[in-house]
Amino acid sequence: MRDLIDRYLAAYNRMDVPAMLDTMHAGVVFENYTKGVLSVRTQGVAELRHLAESSLHLFSARRQIITAFWEHGGDAATADILFDGTFAIDLPNGVRAGQTIALTGRSEYRVSEGKLVYIADFSE
Repeated sequence: MRDLIDRYLAAYNRMDVPAMLDTMHAGVVFENYTKGVLSVRTQGVAELRHLAESSLHLFSARRQIITAFWEHGGDAATADILFDGTFAIDLPNGVRAGQTIALTGRSEYRVSEGKLVYIADFSE
């Protein structure tokens, strides 16, 4: 399971959407929670592809690094994550291209049929 998650994160860090999706189950659910509130949810590879491709332009560089990892019964895992990135564009909220962001969070993963079927990212 760790190898699958590492492959997903390596593809994410390279901004390689096809390689990211290669680690996904057809019915994958992705959720993003900010301060405990669900901010994004996709269901299925097509929706996740759309989200991933439409957000590529936001960052000139980005990465998620696992700082701690726990497996739960072979088909579920939790990881503490350090995320950092450099914005590629100016945003309406005042963030400017070239500014960096760094935050910590947690990701939960579930696997089915050798592929990621659920990913939830949590950050403050």
